[in-house]
Amino acid sequence: MELAAAASEPAPGERAGHAAAPEARIWYATLLTRVRGLRPAERLIAGEAPAPTGPHRPEVQAALLLCEAEIHLAGGRLTEATAAAEAGIRLAGEAGNRGLPPRGHVVLAVCSVRSLDLTTGLLYANRLRDAALLGQENLMPGQCVWAAAQALEARDGMASVAHLLKGIVHDDVLTRDLLVSQPAAAPWLVRAGQRLGDQELVERTVRTMSRLALRNRDFRSVQAAAEHAVGLYERDADALEAASDRHLDAWARASALEDASRMRAARESERDQAVDLLRRAAEAYLGAGSSRDLARVQSRLRELDDHGGRPARGRTRVSRLTDTEFAVAELVSQGLTNGRVGSQLYISPHTVAFHLKKIFRKLDVTSRVELARSWNRILVEERDGSPRVSEPDFLVRASMARQAG
Repeated sequence: MELAAAASEPAPGERAGHAAAPEARIWYATLLTRVRGLRPAERLIAGEAPAPTGPHRPEVQAALLLCEAEIHLAGGRLTEATAAAEAGIRLAGEAGNRGLPPRGHVVLAVCSVRSLDLTTGLLYANRLRDAALLGQENLMPGQCVWAAAQALEARDGMASVAHLLKGIVHDDVLTRDLLVSQPAAAPWLVRAGQRLGDQELVERTVRTMSRLALRNRDFRSVQAAAEHAVGLYERDADALEAASDRHLDAWARASALEDASRMRAARESERDQAVDLLRRAAEAYLGAGSSRDLARVQSRLRELDDHGGRPARGRTRVSRLTDTEFAVAELVSQGLTNGRVGSQLYISPHTVAFHLKKIFRKLDVTSRVELARSWNRILVEERDGSPRVSEPDFLVRASMARQAG
């Protein structure tokens, strides 16, 4: 980071106002983004517009776009991240550069998984896995494998990526690259190891992350990741809440709140605290643009409400829908066929039809045409006319459906 900062400044003796090479400024901004120094990274590349002339200009423009894509992803702006990544990949391809596209593929894979577009996520996951295994990417191999693992786990479950996770933690280069560049990676690996019953995976991740935190005390993102991983390992809800406050990354902050809620929920006396933490996690996932995680948190909130948490919400028609039913209703009301709804939500058309039957019964409608005519009116009436539907829950559900569509 110190060397990158120095390279981004004009050389000693250069005339006033003479800027450093754009490549150096973009690379420093990229490194800042990975430790979640988003504001200084944005300031660094603000107004950076490499001229179209010169032998390397398309590659520089591609690097700039991919840096912007990483900034947008870290800030939870998935639409902007996707657009910048696609444009950067296209320019890199036109320039014949094979090293830059994996950076864009990481962004696109993560954006797709978080927005419930698993088909696209798997497409980029396979490219990342191949690039990492074939040695085509030498700058961020750990991040490539991790992004691929997230997409594959979303489709096939955690057991399907156990071999990839072992490959990460048993390779020091992959581990260091990943853990210092992705604040959510260490706790994600600890959770994965706990779900797989792989104590070695858990302990190696915690040990490595703790060492990195000791050696990099000035980086808040690294400290937060270590605190989060250790809190999971020790099942310490207080430490997890502290990690959520320290995290600079919105998605990592949400996951720390969700983890803390899970620990609190195990104790009957702390059930109310668990519900509050989970609601905060939902808001944080909303800010990070992650529909997939919102759906999981909303489902867990209903479980806690129905089993001794806060008093259950009043059962308006919309509140009786599950999160999947809500998403199906939203998409069908936009005129999508069962096949298109299924592809968006990664379920079969038959499953969509099954959900529609339950939606019709719960909303007291008889057809998809009637659903389309009445859906927006039902949402507005229940949002504005019923005090029993809380605004955060309504916003979370609506955001999830919009992003799925």
